[in-house]
Amino acid sequence: MTHAIVARQAGGPEVLAYEEAERPVPGPGQLLLKVGAAGVNFIDTYKRSGTYKVPYPFIPGSEAAGTVEEVGDGVTGFVPGDRVATAEGINCYADYALVDEAKALPVPPHLDDATAAALPLQGMTAHFLINSTFKVEAGHRVLVHAGAGGVGLLLIQLLKDKGAEVVTTVSTDEKEQLALDAGADHVLRYGGFSKRVREITGGAGADVVYDGVGKDTFDGSLSALRVRGTLVLFGAASGPVPPLDPQRLNAGGSLFLTRPTIAHHLQDAAERRWRSDEIFAAAARGSLKVRIGARYPLVRAAQAHRDLEGRRTTGKVILVP
Repeated sequence: MTHAIVARQAGGPEVLAYEEAERPVPGPGQLLLKVGAAGVNFIDTYKRSGTYKVPYPFIPGSEAAGTVEEVGDGVTGFVPGDRVATAEGINCYADYALVDEAKALPVPPHLDDATAAALPLQGMTAHFLINSTFKVEAGHRVLVHAGAGGVGLLLIQLLKDKGAEVVTTVSTDEKEQLALDAGADHVLRYGGFSKRVREITGGAGADVVYDGVGKDTFDGSLSALRVRGTLVLFGAASGPVPPLDPQRLNAGGSLFLTRPTIAHHLQDAAERRWRSDEIFAAAARGSLKVRIGARYPLVRAAQAHRDLEGRRTTGKVILVP
């Protein structure tokens, strides 16, 4: 008998229970992954709370890294013993999880399971945000909210590699130092950030704002943009943004607003491998540093959710079975 984290109803972190579970059996085209580490992400909290509808009982987690234990019929690209990661696994808050072969990502040999589990979702998110949602080029002025968060720290490093000028927001002195260490040019507190962005850019405003905070920053993010600037709303850590009158985009300077999600940027195996290979390669050579801000044993998944939702974490949060 193995173990998993199970939510039997929607609710707060307290609904997450550590329970005995049957070991999954891989179906055709699937891998059985012995989980070495699982990533904890805001989308897991949205599903647990009922913000995103899921069937219950529900085992959270789509991101993990570990070792292939078994393969299902028709699998040709992996064998038991291979190390893989995924951002699209099934029920990953567990000792064992299933991964479709097409969604499994080979892990370079010198990356440990914790680092490999910390990268797929946030790393490929950062990759599509700056390469596909808005193609950042040298000289662009970019505002990144929550610069000490998991996506934020990766975004800052990748943006600097492209030659962008990076402004970011944080809430504490400790987080400010983390953002500076990642390469941010300007680190601001949230209060009055849009005015400061205007000052930093000589009144012009940012070319693009990457906003994973949502409700609390949305209005300021729009105000911080240049004429024809782009607001990329990719999360809602502070809550969902209320309905918007499109006329506000006109009044703000013919602004662009988009709400992307990773699923639409992993459309086939080739796209997955492009994004994951570039991110894993950067981490393996040391040009992309991955901060694991907190590790919890699997049994403490509820506390991991409390700390993530309470904005008490930096970098990546992982669970270790």
